[in-house]
Amino acid sequence: MVMNCIDAFDRSVRCHPKRDAVRTEDGRRLTYAELDERTDRLAAGLDSLVGSDRIATIAHTSAEAVEAMIASQKRGAANAQLPFRSSPGELVGMLEPTDASLLLFDAPNAETALAVLDRTDIEVAVSVGGEATDRDDVRDYEALLEETDPERPDPHGNEHGILYTSGTTTASKGVLFEQDQLWYGSTQVVMEHGIDRHDVAVVTTPWYHMVTTDAWILPHLQAGATLVIQEAFDPPETLSLIDEHDATGVLAVPTQLHGLVDAAEAGEYDLSALSYIRTGGSVVTEDLATAAGEHLTDGIYNTYGLTEGGPNLAFADPEIQTEKPGTIGKESFTWELRVVETPPSPDEFDPTAEVDAGETGEVIGRSPGMCDGYLDRPERTEELFADGWLRTGDVARIDEDGYLYIVDRVDNMIISGGENVYPQEVEEVIARHPDVEEVAVVGLDDETWGSRIAAVVRGDTDEETLDEFLRDSDDLADFKRPREYVIGADSLPRTSTGKIRREEVHSEFF
Repeated sequence: MVMNCIDAFDRSVRCHPKRDAVRTEDGRRLTYAELDERTDRLAAGLDSLVGSDRIATIAHTSAEAVEAMIASQKRGAANAQLPFRSSPGELVGMLEPTDASLLLFDAPNAETALAVLDRTDIEVAVSVGGEATDRDDVRDYEALLEETDPERPDPHGNEHGILYTSGTTTASKGVLFEQDQLWYGSTQVVMEHGIDRHDVAVVTTPWYHMVTTDAWILPHLQAGATLVIQEAFDPPETLSLIDEHDATGVLAVPTQLHGLVDAAEAGEYDLSALSYIRTGGSVVTEDLATAAGEHLTDGIYNTYGLTEGGPNLAFADPEIQTEKPGTIGKESFTWELRVVETPPSPDEFDPTAEVDAGETGEVIGRSPGMCDGYLDRPERTEELFADGWLRTGDVARIDEDGYLYIVDRVDNMIISGGENVYPQEVEEVIARHPDVEEVAVVGLDDETWGSRIAAVVRGDTDEETLDEFLRDSDDLADFKRPREYVIGADSLPRTSTGKIRREEVHSEFF
């Protein structure tokens, strides 16, 4: 028998039926037994409406979002976990290849959901919170549960859900995952963080992301731990939840981690129970790790993953980060990683051409937990794999001890005067200036050099000061130094996981 996500959840129900599985900000609590019954009802209710068909969900992070995830696992039919920040037009495009026959939505997303319903062939929807239930095609969530017997239906397959790439360089793409594929990722997280039934974890990131799903929600449910749901991230409120619930863990991307550090400095919270913070998605600087260790916990775990491969390709524990700041560690359990040469043409890609220590190249990997490809995107799926290896599209440097450091995305590379420049490596050096709060680097067309480097900075500084700082730095070659600056930006456009949206930076500031 191959273990999968719902098998792991069922074990927690058997072993810890009276323990809290989910707590919400408004004081609601669901034990494992209660969550099991409600998701049995929901699974059966969904079957009564659409048979074995897939569903889609537009919702903020909530108990109901978790229930939709588990109910879909029980049905074995995928739930398309749609990013609620997307426009109706974008969501319609994401839905087209999913074959979803039902849309589940909550009150904050009702207007968007109804716009999507009116532009698709989906004929039935379920509303959390009672919005729009006067429509013939919309059913009330709680009413559906109440009128359905808690008898789990036979599964229609082994699907978990459809998750979406962040779309920082191209349009967001749907990735279908089977339950056993995600089980590998969630089990890695349980092992590497040492999660058990005594843990209490605050959920701060949108539930539809791979990292929230497979590195936070599923692992804690697998271990019989408790999830504290925060619908929208707010640093002081997050710290209050950690204090109130004696939370042991929190997931926070680096931009959120900055906010938590600032809030902890400004307020008084009892964070003594907090023992592990999982972060990743962008660079964790030495200064940030030090500040988080001082004000939050010294248990900072830097991780590396991607939607197509899962949340845990590589993992750096607190001890390694102290010794090697900024590293994402080495390959995780069930993964084999390589850093290989990036050829001038995709046709010349060679997964055996590993780089030497100190050099950079593209990270590739293979694992039983990686995806099989993109939904209805055969050409992009073909580009994703090379002889069974998953191409991450991320550029990394490997040191003499085999530790990895993410440099940037292959797609972000700027060619200036025939030299390769990765924006992230320039950003890291600029960010070391004490007056810089945030920075984004992009390439601009240049008749002489092909592209020239430009930087957008949020902070109390000026172009002359920054240029002198970079000229004096031993960590940045002169050809990588920006030739153009925009100083005084109010904020920089980012994804919900904290990654810079470079196309928006380019269009907004240049």
